[in-house]
Amino acid sequence: MSAALYVLPHGDKPARADAVVVLAGSSTRLPVGVRLVQRGIAPLLVVSRSSDPGPYERRVCSGAVSVHVLCQRAQPYSTQGEARMIARLAKADSWRGVDVVTSRFHVFRARLLIERCYHGALHIVAAPNPGGVELIKDLALESVKLVYHELRRTC
Repeated sequence: MSAALYVLPHGDKPARADAVVVLAGSSTRLPVGVRLVQRGIAPLLVVSRSSDPGPYERRVCSGAVSVHVLCQRAQPYSTQGEARMIARLAKADSWRGVDVVTSRFHVFRARLLIERCYHGALHIVAAPNPGGVELIKDLALESVKLVYHELRRTC
């Protein structure tokens, strides 16, 4: 069951959007988002700041890459907080479509939560999963979080 939800591809192909949003600016997700904006998928890269930013996230958010970037920390720091952040930014800037980049294991739950808050065109683009022990931990937590959010169906 977990392989079907978290490892098999569930992501969408990127589509023209108003912004590319990278969830929790991780080292596996952020390069995908930067490449999408560089390819012209969207004019803006939004980085949801991670709790412990790595060197690449710090570089991107300092403006050291050749894309227009907005870096913000979701409140609360969670996928639900990121979904609310996307909805708030979309409303403020009249976005009609966003491409959201997250890890493959996270695509299913991210889509559920974002669709509860944001009602425009949405494409969830799967970045590579982290490897090793980190992936095992993420898969275990993802199952618990999925159950929790299915019991609390709010934005």
